[in-house]
Amino acid sequence: MSAVVCRFAPSPTGALHAGNLRTALINKMLADQAGGAFILRFDDTDAERSEERFVDGIRADLAWLGLDWTREERQSGRMARYDAAAETLKAAGRLYPCYETPDELALKRKAALNAGRPPIYDRGALSLTPEERAAFEAEGRQPHWRFKLAAGSIAWTDLIRGAVRFDAEQLSDPVLIRADGRPLYHLPSVVDDIDMAVSHIVRGEDHVSNSAWHVQIFEALGAAPPVFGHLALLADASGGGLSKRFGALSIAGLREAGIEPEAVISYLARIGTSRPIAPVGGVAEAAAELDFSLFGRATAKFDVSELERLNGLVVQGLDHAAVAARLPQVDAALWDALRANLATVSDAEDWRAAIDGPTAPMIAAEDAAMLKAAADALPPEPWTAESWGDWTAAVKAATGRKGKALFMPLRKALTGRESGPELAPLLPRIGAEKARARLAGETA
Repeated sequence: MSAVVCRFAPSPTGALHAGNLRTALINKMLADQAGGAFILRFDDTDAERSEERFVDGIRADLAWLGLDWTREERQSGRMARYDAAAETLKAAGRLYPCYETPDELALKRKAALNAGRPPIYDRGALSLTPEERAAFEAEGRQPHWRFKLAAGSIAWTDLIRGAVRFDAEQLSDPVLIRADGRPLYHLPSVVDDIDMAVSHIVRGEDHVSNSAWHVQIFEALGAAPPVFGHLALLADASGGGLSKRFGALSIAGLREAGIEPEAVISYLARIGTSRPIAPVGGVAEAAAELDFSLFGRATAKFDVSELERLNGLVVQGLDHAAVAARLPQVDAALWDALRANLATVSDAEDWRAAIDGPTAPMIAAEDAAMLKAAADALPPEPWTAESWGDWTAAVKAATGRKGKALFMPLRKALTGRESGPELAPLLPRIGAEKARARLAGETA
């Protein structure tokens, strides 16, 4: 079996969003599962829209998630190779010049639709005489170049969709080169995949018809097509497609919101499959369990609340060593006391600040007398984790309060919050001085 080579080929025209990242992850998982190569290729032939800051951002996002690449390529440095491939196709009669303007093409599409026909290009350019071509060029028209599809069936076995088949006669000849001479997506993509020995291409299902075109371009350039897999697209919670403009789902946005890379990997590795959404131990474990037969065809919704739930599970499973550099004031004992209630790692610092103070207590008028009795019942220091149980038992005996009526006022007074981690291990850190002040309603 030939070596498995996969690639992720983003256009650096914006920040990565979750849909882009899922494509990168699945390709990385496939390459790693087979012990193959994973290429990061920047499709940056659009010089007007491609920006170096997006190149840097994409690299940073992939690195943060642990998606290391075998090598990096950039299309902008390979233009001569695309020109050579275009000449090969022209010589074979597979690339032909077309002189219609955008308005003329729009009128042709409208006429076809009005006549009940599919809006397929009519190959009118193939019937132009040399004199007609010369006349168009004399008036300043520069041709765009279309790839002439060969008649017949275009078929492949898709990793996810199974048997896929197109009739070439039902497809328009794709434009490979613009009138200004710049190659469009299709030609550089295929040429690169050939030159870089890409064996598997996994991408969104919006590329299925592109793949049909690409199969014939591969063959026209003397290469066998790679294995294709087309993932069902992701939608946001409202059902709309993800986009680079939806910043809340950008990888940088998720990172800034406190989402752990392990949570993103876990979610994107399993969303759209029959596996339950649960923490996965990083890229290596995700790669080991990759099974394309488990991927569904239906659009999967990227639910931020589900990712947040998953993130909480990931955070709660981290030991102190994994977070110590980010939480210099949170020691191992405090981390262990807090982590079962954390949604993000940074929440631990918020809780540390609340415990160490100053913190404004929350005291209802009807609880003031009970809290004064609680202050009077505070045991002598030093306190241990067992001091909480001894103290609350004494407060219960003194006030007759129990259950929520006992514990909620204590929590609100000591932490200024209505919910949170168990207070037994936190009470010794709060200490008698701050506890007594907070029970009296003082910020401490």
